Amino acid sequence: MSGTFERHIRLQGAFNVRDLGGYARAGGGTTRWRSVLRADGLQGLTPADVATLLDLGLVTVIDLRSHVELARDPSAFAKHAHVDYRHIPLFDSLAPVDQLLASSASFGLAERYASAADLCGPALGRVATTVAEAGDGVVLFNCTAGKDRTGIVAAMLLSLAGVADDEIVADYALTATVGAVLMDRLRQAAKARGLSETAAATLLGSEPDTMRAFLRHVAGRHGGFAAYLAGTGLSPDMLDRLVRRLG
Repeated sequence: MSGTFERHIRLQGAFNVRDLGGYARAGGGTTRWRSVLRADGLQGLTPADVATLLDLGLVTVIDLRSHVELARDPSAFAKHAHVDYRHIPLFDSLAPVDQLLASSASFGLAERYASAADLCGPALGRVATTVAEAGDGVVLFNCTAGKDRTGIVAAMLLSLAGVADDEIVADYALTATVGAVLMDRLRQAAKARGLSETAAATLLGSEPDTMRAFLRHVAGRHGGFAAYLAGTGLSPDMLDRLVRRLG
């Protein structure tokens, strides 16, 4: 990691905002700093937080949350005059997670992520296109915890950039430390909705093996992320633009 940049972007109203720059790429070099950020919910940003992100060069926000989440907690950038805000609900093709937790004793995030890869291709293709087509500056994508939907997109982008699986797994697992305060709040909220301690812990975990299983699934069933996105209709030119933004 460069001494010039910090991975964790420290804000008052969001807790899991991180830069995808500084990761070693196959063939040499690193991913570009201050090009792509991953984040949790942006509804609680203070005016100072908004100014911080704009000062970093923010030009595009991709909100991966559901319509219900968006209606309940609108993004601070939903109507911002100087930011291209896109709502791409990533998990719309999947059953609500609380419903799955209530009906299945064997719920696991690895299975959830695999289902997302299998069923959410059009949304992931739209995300990839939006990142590739974004103007000069910083693209930020976020969900509620900055872990599951955001983690899937981060894994896709880093893998396409040639970052090793071990680095992608380590980036995913950072939520356990960087986002610890947020995870505790979400855990208490999950229990208040009636989830057990075990179910809440499963839902809010960021275990390395979860991401390893997801990467294996995409490689084994879909032939990797480049082939996966080609299957969604992403053109070779658009894929090249996407990779160039990252590196």
